[in-house]
Amino acid sequence: MQLVYRCIGFVAAFAMASFSGFAQNSVPRNSRRVQDLPPADVNILASYYTQDGNHSPVTGGIGTEELTDVTPTIIVNVPMDTVTNLLVNFGMDFYSSASTDNIDFNVSSASSSDTRTHINVGLSRRNSLSRVTKSITVGGSNEYDYNSVSLAASWAKESADGNREVSFAGQVFFDKWKIIYPIELRGRDWVDTDKRQSFNFSANVAQVINRRLQVSLSADLVYQTGLLSTPFHRVYVEEQAEPLVEKLPDSRLKLPVGLRANYYLSDLLTARMFYRFYVDDWGIVGSTAEVELPFKLGPFFSIYPFYRFHTQTAADYFAPFKEHSLSQEFYTSDYDLSDLTSNKVGLGVRYSPLFGVAKFGLPFSSHDTKLKSIELRASQYWRSDGLKAFLISTDLGFTIPAE
Repeated sequence: MQLVYRCIGFVAAFAMASFSGFAQNSVPRNSRRVQDLPPADVNILASYYTQDGNHSPVTGGIGTEELTDVTPTIIVNVPMDTVTNLLVNFGMDFYSSASTDNIDFNVSSASSSDTRTHINVGLSRRNSLSRVTKSITVGGSNEYDYNSVSLAASWAKESADGNREVSFAGQVFFDKWKIIYPIELRGRDWVDTDKRQSFNFSANVAQVINRRLQVSLSADLVYQTGLLSTPFHRVYVEEQAEPLVEKLPDSRLKLPVGLRANYYLSDLLTARMFYRFYVDDWGIVGSTAEVELPFKLGPFFSIYPFYRFHTQTAADYFAPFKEHSLSQEFYTSDYDLSDLTSNKVGLGVRYSPLFGVAKFGLPFSSHDTKLKSIELRASQYWRSDGLKAFLISTDLGFTIPAE
């Protein structure tokens, strides 16, 4: 945890130094060969999420799934020179979970609430001659029962006319669990490792078809190995009253493929559509469809209703409460892996005037900082197993000019 806080302090100091003109002051101000740097972009995001249901995996597929989560996040994009950008993403999750608290069957234990901290720091560089952009990102997160370190890299090339872009990205996660079993099952070791690794590879092609239509096709390959079950999830079987600890295979291969299309209907209305097909080697096959309809109410104000539908088959290892057997090698009662359908409907509003919403000064900059946009989203989610959730989020966009 101390390492995370040291990284946060370094990033904050580094970003402030950049804002005050680090990149710009490395060359003479009056040099005509040096282009003015674009301003730094800062987005301050916050969200509030709440859910409830009756199929908690902590208590074997029955019991409360009540949870609330408050998530503040800061995203900073700092131009270091005319071709290099520094991107910092730092956030925290403050959550309270009656479901997780039932690890100890005590709704007042320390596990009823926790904080997750995460940070990602990346550098990207664009070659204007070859139209290639390369980036690398390192990240980490920490929670009461696990910590994670990640490394990612990407490569993207734009066509000469700017109408096509091909990109590839890879990411690896190294996770370590703090093994916590349900209170009545702590007399033995149920798992043989506390580590998990995830390897993600993605490819994407974006193409402008004409003045009205733009599409992109993406494909991902995700391979996970190590501890893929959750040690504090109970599973109840037919033959006995005492539960078991959830057990799942030590590897998983996921293959999602997505298609996105943006269609310009008029000066006032655009249709953004998305479809994804998903399959994995645990037996889940899923489809997701989403549509968003941004509608301009004026030159600077827009609203966008959106709807998302998802359906999936159950994993081979899923069964409800007390429907597993001792003869099975793998078993889970986590309804995230069940046969289900879900719906999400919501509305977003965005206000982004030409000269910004407001301007104000900061102590480390001689230029005014601009609040350029305000965005608010709210959505309601429900799925066929009875889980319901509500999410509201906001995004404040700022620009800080380079010195």
